[in-house]
Amino acid sequence: MIFLTFFIGLIANFIGYVPPGNINLTLVKITMNRGLKQAMLFIISFSSVEFFFTYFIMHAAKWLSAEVRLDMVIDWVMVVLFGVLGTITWIHRKKPPEANYSEHESIRYGILLGFLNPVQIPFWMITGTYLITHEWIVDGQIALVIFSIGAAAGAFLALFLYAKFAKYIQDKFALSTRVVNTSIAILFFAFAAYHVVKQVYLVFFKH
Repeated sequence: MIFLTFFIGLIANFIGYVPPGNINLTLVKITMNRGLKQAMLFIISFSSVEFFFTYFIMHAAKWLSAEVRLDMVIDWVMVVLFGVLGTITWIHRKKPPEANYSEHESIRYGILLGFLNPVQIPFWMITGTYLITHEWIVDGQIALVIFSIGAAAGAFLALFLYAKFAKYIQDKFALSTRVVNTSIAILFFAFAAYHVVKQVYLVFFKH
């Protein structure tokens, strides 16, 4: 049962990080601009925080699901987050990669984005509630700890594969820093625009 709980957490969170988002796009940028070593430091620190993040959200899933305006708040937080990340990436799109980076910088970045990860809140509200309701996992302290460890492992695995793929693409096509940063900045702005359009539609057009 313990192994099953761990495995379910791993698979669920692995799937959660497959679609492009602020975390894996940031990781792609770090991998291509700073190298695989810095990317691994980011992944390890982020995955460590993911354990605590998942544990807290799973505990608060029932309360959060009752907050009817939570989706709107998350959307606007994501607009700001994607906008800031896109702006920073765009401003530094022509900046050549440095020869050496501080290990602490990638670790701090991973910890910061681990806590500042609002898109995972609705994901775990839906997934966590479903798993507990259908008794895929037991709603208890030890089970949630094991599940959260599995979720951290799932995040690590998904992001590790993203980093390896990003490195492969960079080596295969010899992409410049400017092309990489410009492309990622455009994606960040596109995601921000999506959340704006979504809220405009929900407020003014959906009846």
